[in-house]
Amino acid sequence: MIQFILVGLGAGAVAALTFAALAAGSTLSMLLFYLAPLPIMIAALGWSHWAGLLATLVGTAALAAWFGSLFFLVFLLGLALPGWWLSYLALLARPGGDPANPTLDWYPVGRIVLWAAVLGALSVMMALPTFGSDLDEIRTTLRDGFARVFRGRNGEPGLPGVSDSDAIFTFLAIALPPAAASLMTTTLLFNLWLAGRAVGLSGRLPRPWPALSEISFPLISAVAFAAAIAASLLPGLTGLLAGIVAATLSIAFTALGFSVLHALSRRVKSRAVVLTALYAAVMMFGWPLFLVMLVGLVDTAIDLRTRFAGRAAPTAGGPPAGRPPPD
Repeated sequence: MIQFILVGLGAGAVAALTFAALAAGSTLSMLLFYLAPLPIMIAALGWSHWAGLLATLVGTAALAAWFGSLFFLVFLLGLALPGWWLSYLALLARPGGDPANPTLDWYPVGRIVLWAAVLGALSVMMALPTFGSDLDEIRTTLRDGFARVFRGRNGEPGLPGVSDSDAIFTFLAIALPPAAASLMTTTLLFNLWLAGRAVGLSGRLPRPWPALSEISFPLISAVAFAAAIAASLLPGLTGLLAGIVAATLSIAFTALGFSVLHALSRRVKSRAVVLTALYAAVMMFGWPLFLVMLVGLVDTAIDLRTRFAGRAAPTAGGPPAGRPPPD
């Protein structure tokens, strides 16, 4: 019990300090900001989700005492609670297998990835009312905010070398909500992976490390993605909210696409070269991510790995427990 409390207190304090570094405004502080859920996830994965919940409450209380309501709410709703919930799901299991030789069926990793997409979208949706009550007001507030930042910094009526800076500010105001939700989803997934690796190396991870190349999604997720894309074309706030969901699901399906490509490349002799070229192309050009996302969508519909890699189909949403370690 004492160890549990100490871990929760320590993790909460570290998470709060990491998040509070954002006030410094430096590049390093931004990096620390995105790592704020990591101590909470490590506490939850290594010492139970109760330790993670205690860390969440401690970090939130510390930030509320130091900075005020808005700052601690961003931490609580945007990073801490989503990080704790994903860790809780990662440790969720039920008895399975032969009664004579019982095993544990762990919560599928694929569904955890989808949960990260949902939480990333919700974190941004909950922040939208602070910018306005309808689409036009939200975009006007964001556009004016960008204009103040850039014009104040440069001391000119527009961005240097740009003839129509208002058009750029308008574009940024439109792109920011879905981009922020996508970044939040990526942040949660990266921190969960990093926390799992760290706890696994310490020997405290209760579940076997999942085979990440075996992730799969239920078919309904592809239907939801298509519906979100279609609804994003609607006018008003409905279209904005649907666009945010579509953006976060695109991150989830991109992660699935990478999983599929890792599995399919196992039979390729020059596998390391192929994967290195893929990641290099993604970092240099960006647009190959769209093709990777399409691979994830196609796999959800027809199970590419069963057809071309000759493996047994995983259960919907992720691999069964006890699979080999990942690549």
